[in-house]
Amino acid sequence: MTTTLTVLRAGPMTTVQDWPGRLGYWKVGVPPSGPIDDLSFRLANRVVGNDEGAAGLEVTLAGPALRFDAPAVVAVTGAPLPVTLAGKAVPQWVPLHVRAGDVLDVGAVGALGMRAYVAVAGGLDAEEYLGSRSTFTLGRFGGLDGRSLNDGDLLTVSGTAPEAPRRALFDEQPAFTDHWQLAVTMGPHGAPEFFTPEDVDDILGTDYEVHFNSDRTGIRLVGPQPRWARSDGGEAGLHPSNIHDNAYSVGALDFTGDTPILLGPDGPSLGGFVCPVTVVTAQRWKLGQLKPGDTVRFVAVRSDRTASPTAVGMGRRAYLVDVLSSGGDTDSGVLARSVTADGETSVTYRRSGDDNILVEYGDMTLDLALRARVHALAERIAAEAPHGLIDVTPGIRSLQVKADPDRWSQRSMLTWLRECESQLPSADDLVVPSRTVELPLSWDDPSTREAIERYMLGVRSDAPWCPWNIEFIRRMNGLDSVDDVYRTVFDADYLVLGLGDVYLGAPVAVPLDPRHRLVTTKYNPARTWTPENAVGIGGAYLCIYGMEGPGGYQFVGRTTQVWNHRHPLTSPGFEPEHPWLLRFFDRIKWYPVSADELLDMRADVAAGRGTSTRITEGEFSLAAHRRFLESNADDIAATRTAMELARAEERRRWAAQGEFALAGADRAATELEGKIA
Repeated sequence: MTTTLTVLRAGPMTTVQDWPGRLGYWKVGVPPSGPIDDLSFRLANRVVGNDEGAAGLEVTLAGPALRFDAPAVVAVTGAPLPVTLAGKAVPQWVPLHVRAGDVLDVGAVGALGMRAYVAVAGGLDAEEYLGSRSTFTLGRFGGLDGRSLNDGDLLTVSGTAPEAPRRALFDEQPAFTDHWQLAVTMGPHGAPEFFTPEDVDDILGTDYEVHFNSDRTGIRLVGPQPRWARSDGGEAGLHPSNIHDNAYSVGALDFTGDTPILLGPDGPSLGGFVCPVTVVTAQRWKLGQLKPGDTVRFVAVRSDRTASPTAVGMGRRAYLVDVLSSGGDTDSGVLARSVTADGETSVTYRRSGDDNILVEYGDMTLDLALRARVHALAERIAAEAPHGLIDVTPGIRSLQVKADPDRWSQRSMLTWLRECESQLPSADDLVVPSRTVELPLSWDDPSTREAIERYMLGVRSDAPWCPWNIEFIRRMNGLDSVDDVYRTVFDADYLVLGLGDVYLGAPVAVPLDPRHRLVTTKYNPARTWTPENAVGIGGAYLCIYGMEGPGGYQFVGRTTQVWNHRHPLTSPGFEPEHPWLLRFFDRIKWYPVSADELLDMRADVAAGRGTSTRITEGEFSLAAHRRFLESNADDIAATRTAMELARAEERRRWAAQGEFALAGADRAATELEGKIA
């Protein structure tokens, strides 16, 4: 007999989630989603007798009212709030026996915490997408039609619970407060490379305040502005927080410009900002309970002494408000350094939480040989797929390897990765499939103009890139007119180096010809809204935004979809096996269309009829690319020099406007001009 739940009142944000969520797709920009407070969610399932991963409800701020048409066993866990069953007050953390016709009413969260969880014996039935029932509302998939619950929705129970119900023990229940301590490991980006020692002292010695503009993608914090160890990010952007795009960890403290954001389970997989510390896996449940106005203090811990993330009792130490620590690792997040077998390229192994190692190649420059090395290491790891491996996510010059710390310790992973790296062939041998993918581009599209206007009205009106991003790109690169920006973008062949830069198969790509590499900086602070499939440039990279959301790249236009939302996956141009359009090492080539033509093309793609995408098979050879660079070396150098001089002048303008310290800007400009001379 199927049990049906009628949603009488949905609450402001109630979604279906399962645990551990959607794993294995970080490399194409699909976040894990799942419960942001995994501990309370898993305990709710245990209380009703379910497997820990069974689908249940996540409640934000205030809960739903649910009417049951058959007897059931339910539990409510998480933040303290009032709960009634058939009109009578009932406790949390215990099994509740529901009769047919009863209404379970979950009220509003009180002074402590942010989210609660509802489990039903047997688990909820919901759409499974890429191996999980978890809802990712920004991506519009999972759960109930990829959205939060609405009044009148119907939910069904998918089976029966395999175990008997039981109450949650006291030492299993997490402690709630409004002055939180979060255990963090140092890295991946520490001092003195990126931050000053004083910056690190500030990070570990400050009570940060949780900003109201926070959600499952990330928790924005208010705290001191870093002093920064660098004057800028070089080719990655003018701000010292900018780096060449690398994979992020959930729980990383991501400095987007001067703004710190704790990345959540719906956050981006790839990005170009530094992260000085990372919340350990066993403490990430706390991210789900941080509410606006709460304070957060980061406490450094040793990565080899963190609690087990799979435990739910004493071993998890969640019943303690304070973090017990005798101090953190003293290596600034760098686990090891070495060189490749040929002795030509440095290799840095960075800690990114207790569950990731970020393998980084070479100097902080854009070099396709480094990306080739990343590809070779990823292939080597995938071929063996050791026990405990979860994800392998390439960036521009780095590879993040994620593992279950209870199955594969970071120390063992480091030893194995160093052995794998030593066995790799020369990067010169790289030859990979490389399709030419021609896509339409509506230049300076009205939707991107609207996004800039929203930014100026709601975030910042005096930014150097406002009111027109394309004019800013022209100025940054010393071009004579915005028509030169247009010609450069349409003449370029953009090689896809990463996917998921801003979710859902969104490419981060670079022009193969360095003369086409327009360099900009990213918004600081970031936009709060970006139209789906907007096209922008940040640092030396181009990106297509896979969906609506925040963003920081400078707009040049908009294109058609790079993620297929149709079921089944039947849209022309997309492969039927998966919903993402592009592959690593594809070459994007633009052709111009009007804004109205683009809207028609987007409607066609959404409906699965016709295609505006033209695909030609081919290959990319690193050796052939190097021969091209050598034969055009003089002209490439002259073009790049002129662009760099223009950026030096832009640095001075920024300093005059107070964008960063004048001394740092003058020093960077003087150093650059000295190198050019």
